This record gives sequence, structure tokens and C-alpha cells, in this order.
Amino acid sequence: MPRIVRFHELGGPEVLRIEEHEIRLPGPDEVRIRVKALGLNRAEALLRRGIYIEQPALPSGLGLESSGLIESLGSDVQDLAPGDAVSIVPPPSMIRWPAYGELAVFPARLVVKHPPSLSWETAAALWMPYITAYGALIDIAKLTRGDFVVVTAASSSVGLAAIQIANHVGATPIAVTRTTAKRKALIEAGAAHVVVLEAEDLSARLTEIAGPDGARVVFDPVAGSLFEPLTGSMSRGGVLIEYGGLSPEPTPFPLGNVLGKSLTLRGYLMHEISGDPARLDAAKTFILDGLATGALRPVIARTFRFEEMVEAHRFLESNAQFGKIVVTL
Repeated sequence: MPRIVRFHELGGPEVLRIEEHEIRLPGPDEVRIRVKALGLNRAEALLRRGIYIEQPALPSGLGLESSGLIESLGSDVQDLAPGDAVSIVPPPSMIRWPAYGELAVFPARLVVKHPPSLSWETAAALWMPYITAYGALIDIAKLTRGDFVVVTAASSSVGLAAIQIANHVGATPIAVTRTTAKRKALIEAGAAHVVVLEAEDLSARLTEIAGPDGARVVFDPVAGSLFEPLTGSMSRGGVLIEYGGLSPEPTPFPLGNVLGKSLTLRGYLMHEISGDPARLDAAKTFILDGLATGALRPVIARTFRFEEMVEAHRFLESNAQFGKIVVTL
């Protein structure tokens, strides 16, 4: 039987187990994939700890991103065939469609025949970060040439995708990071400016970079105490797009800044893009075109073997990575 990863209790990386388990056949609108590589996401660590937006029924599988070969098709699937090399746009539920395994089932509408030039590892590192960043910056904020965009947690795979997308459309990306350790790498990755939270005053530095008019767009997964200085450095009519809540601190509502500057604070999950066929098609076209020109290029921090999944999750939670963590099978 194929091997999968499941957890039988909530907790740290050590609760993950590799088990042999039968994988169901695909339903009418699904495909079954023989997985070659997996992309790891912080959402999987949150699910494993029981603090994600969906709650697992134990034992539970997990995982959102993979690449591989189509093994079998559901009865209503068209335009795909067994043997096709594909990658997966993350589904709306990793409990229903878990990716961590030698075989995995996914909705056919989220299966993409990826360009032959992509390795399995690169294909598995693609869709979550780039659709997340595209949806926020291009679909919602309409980022364009001349805009300043502040990207917090900038060394994450989503942060690096946002920097690349900003440069691709002629905007100016300002990367925000916690320590000086990743400053040089962020500049080399395309950040026009880097603000280091442990060494600089965030509000003063953003005002110095973007000028008195401020940054029109902020892209943030952290929240907490950053909200006040971030909104204080934004331009009138600007939009702050929040796609996470990594900070353990309370997130005070910055009423004075929001009222005084007519700001929009916008909660966002990538599923509003992946769940809309027209918006998803636009995202895929933008991303694949960017790959073809070289403007977009996934950054892989480190690769682990499937048997090293616990170690891969420990590295995921260390915050030491720069880019995407990938697991190969």
C-alpha cells in the first residue's frame, strides 16, 4: 500500500507518522496523482497543532501542494490524461484532499499541466505563494508601476513571490524582516529596500523610503503590534491586505490612521482566487507568463526526503528558511 503522513494527536512535528494506507479512487471530478514532490506551508503546522481555520478529525492527513504524474482520472475529467506531469493549486480543504503521500486525490479543476522546464521540486513550490501574492497585489490592490508596496515576513515563499510580482509590474517592494540575518539575501532577491525590525523604527523608516505620501499597499501575514506603524506609514486611500495572524500579540484596530487616511483593511485568503474559475485562470496566465520570461522564479530554501518529514516540519517552524521548503518522494 502507498505511504502517507498522518497525525493521531495534536502537537509538534513529532506527532507526524508515516503509515501505509489505502488511497481512495478519484471521484467523478477528481484525479489521483503519483506524487513526486511536496511543498510545505505554515498552514500545515497550524493544522497539526489544532489552530488552523479548519479542525482535523483524528487521525488526519495534511498537505496543500504537490507535483507528480496523473495515475487515474474520475469519470467526468477532460483535458487531462494518465501520465500527464502536473502540479496542484492548493484545494480549499487539506483534510478532504491531503497532499502528504505517495498517492493523493485532488479536484481536477485545480490540476495544472506545468511547463516541461519545471522540475518536480519547483512545480511543488509554485502555486501557493504565487497565487496568494498575485491575488492580493494584482487582483485586489491593482498594484501598478510607481506604487510602493510593503511586504512583511518578506523571506517567506509568499513574501519572495510578492517581491518578484511587484518588480514585474514596476512597483517598488519594501521588504520587512525581523533580523539582519536575511537583509542581504532579500536585496539579492529583488527587494528595493529592507527594513529590519530589531534595528530600525518601522514607521520612521517606511516614511523615509516612501516619502510623506506613504505606501499605497501593505501585504502582511503578521498583524499584532505592526498594525499601528504600518497604517501610520500608508498613503491616503491605501489598502492593507492581511493574509495571516502570525503574531501572538493582540491586534489593536488603528482607528486614527484608518479614519484619517480613509484606509481599507482587507482580510484575504487565496481560496477566493482559486475558488473562482475566471480569477484563477487570470492568475495562472499571469504566473505562467512570468515563469516563461524569468520574472518569476520560485526560491527553494531546502529539500528533504519524504522519510524526513518530521525534520522538515521542525525546519518549517524554526523560521530559518529563506523561501520554500520542499519534500521529495
